[in-house]
Amino acid sequence: MHPHLHTQNAMACQDVIAALEECHAKGFMHKAAGACNDAKDLVDKCLRQQRSKVQDDNRAAARAKRDRIKEEQRALGL
Repeated sequence: MHPHLHTQNAMACQDVIAALEECHAKGFMHKAAGACNDAKDLVDKCLRQQRSKVQDDNRAAARAKRDRIKEEQRALGL
């Protein structure tokens, strides 16, 4: 389904994921008729927000590391 369901970030989306699973448990015809589409959209939106937060954190950490390395290089005269 979603590769992000197995990460820590999925914990923040646990309630919308549970709602989607409950909708899917109602049967194939329920899903096939599009009754779970709203729940699926909410899961996608939640996971997208969580992924964006992780990307922002990673970007900030990389920037800090790059700045630290440049500062150390300047201190060494490189």
